Amino acid sequence: MIVKICGIQSVEAGQTAVDAGADMIGFVFADSRRRVSPEQAAGIGKKLPDHVKKVGVFVNEPIESLLVIAETAELDYIQLHGDETPDYTKAIRKPVIKAFSVGSEDDLKQLADYPCDYYLLDSPAEAYRGGNGTTFDWSLASSETIPRERLFLAGGLHAGNIQQAIEEVSPAGVDVSSGVETDGQKDPIKIKQFITAAKRGQ
Repeated sequence: MIVKICGIQSVEAGQTAVDAGADMIGFVFADSRRRVSPEQAAGIGKKLPDHVKKVGVFVNEPIESLLVIAETAELDYIQLHGDETPDYTKAIRKPVIKAFSVGSEDDLKQLADYPCDYYLLDSPAEAYRGGNGTTFDWSLASSETIPRERLFLAGGLHAGNIQQAIEEVSPAGVDVSSGVETDGQKDPIKIKQFITAAKRGQ
């Protein structure tokens, strides 16, 4: 099970995630209380081991700006949470994770034609695109047409529900942000509990 801890804003939070077994850490470059600068992300990333992949989260960023940020922050993956087109994705010369808000079965029809390395299924947008701490109806993700080996699950995940989520959806990876926070800050205990629960039974 690939585990991504998103919304990292400090070396300490990143190191806690790495020590607990995270495979990816996410830096938010979109409008969010978790937003960091490319320079901040680069500084944090340099203190962490190379095997942990650095993911940049973007929402409708102009492609030229995205490419500059990706280089400055030394990102390994690009995660798109906006209305980016398939053509936009083709201009990115790094692996892409494309997020899709899931409110109905119709929302999943977009997946088939989208060129990306991973599909990330998330709850419908609220104040921000992602990181809102709410789940969606996981039964919508049970379609046999969704390639499980390329599927990430996000939205309202935490240590208490991650095992059920994995059993119902069978994703390749899971992505969490608010579910490992206390009072808006990354909580070392919740990070460890989440990763332990997500990787249980592998």
